[in-house]
Amino acid sequence: METITPCECKSNKSSEKFEVNGAFLKISEQIKAGFEGKTLDEAIQYQVSRVRGRHLFSHHLKTVFLSIGMMNRIIDNGGAEEMVKMAEALQTRGIQLIGKAVSQRPKVRAVLIAGPSSSGKTTFSKKLCMALEQHGLTAYTISFDDYYVDRELTPRDASGDYDFESIYALNMELFQRHFNQLLQGEEIELPRYDFPTGKSVSSGRHLRLTPNTVLIMEGIHALNPLLLGSIPDEALLRVYISGLTVAKQDNGTYYGTTDNRLIRRMVRDAQFRNTTASETLARWASVRRGENHWIVPFQENADINFCTSFQYELAVLKQKALPLLKEVPKTDPNYGEAQRLIWVCNRFHDISVDLLPPDSLLREFLGGSVFEY
Repeated sequence: METITPCECKSNKSSEKFEVNGAFLKISEQIKAGFEGKTLDEAIQYQVSRVRGRHLFSHHLKTVFLSIGMMNRIIDNGGAEEMVKMAEALQTRGIQLIGKAVSQRPKVRAVLIAGPSSSGKTTFSKKLCMALEQHGLTAYTISFDDYYVDRELTPRDASGDYDFESIYALNMELFQRHFNQLLQGEEIELPRYDFPTGKSVSSGRHLRLTPNTVLIMEGIHALNPLLLGSIPDEALLRVYISGLTVAKQDNGTYYGTTDNRLIRRMVRDAQFRNTTASETLARWASVRRGENHWIVPFQENADINFCTSFQYELAVLKQKALPLLKEVPKTDPNYGEAQRLIWVCNRFHDISVDLLPPDSLLREFLGGSVFEY
């Protein structure tokens, strides 16, 4: 049985786990050395299929193998397509290995997925569902949002506004009761939270677990012991995903570890939520405070830590991010931060969005995904 182990190392730049796959250069060298008779896709898929769990999920800190300068040289020399295909294949392989691990643990009835804003939880969950189905399992997604308490019972923050990020905004007692009923083979009716009225209402959706059913649940509180209560550990597989910025300069200096997620969110919200870059930047400090209070402290509870970042992703995101950042006026309090992000994006040479496959996790933010959100 292939063992998947959690990463226990942290970077010196962030309170999040820092796990970066180090197989890129090795696979690249193998492809160039011995696959002249195969297409690029065939060579990548063959080599990536040989990557085992211990190579992707390590106890030891793995550093980034490619600096921005090295990546730019690869891009300039026409190697962007190979780099993108290889990274996408490695990420998919990692998700497939998690699906395999679940299939080998028949007592696991739910995969709990937590991660900070714009770490890619939604696409990760969808791709994990596909990986589970490849092993003969039926994946059923449950939203923690449907377990919100009625709005008048929602706690308030220091400003007096409803604090929907608080764990006490969830009906933990109902969730734990439902989960234990499912484990005992009983049928439950799932709740539905009606956002316009702020009420928990009947959904008409009934669920009973079969031996091949695995629940997929993603949310900011998925690893919090308060939410899980007395649910048996053996019934759960906990996954913490991050979108750490893993880019570094040629001298080995790393960029801020949250830049990827901030730019992902900025690009997504501008396209799909009609939010300006100024508004995203203004809210980011509050988002980070919420993460540090409700998400990051519980990453130690994860069985698996998974980094969803691509080393080169700012080379793709910049094409939509730069016009947004340039609209931030000099009078805006976040003008300085916008200029810093412009400088960071301009360190990367362009990679066309067209090189991303339609199921890429980055499509969650850029658009053009095969998945519905």
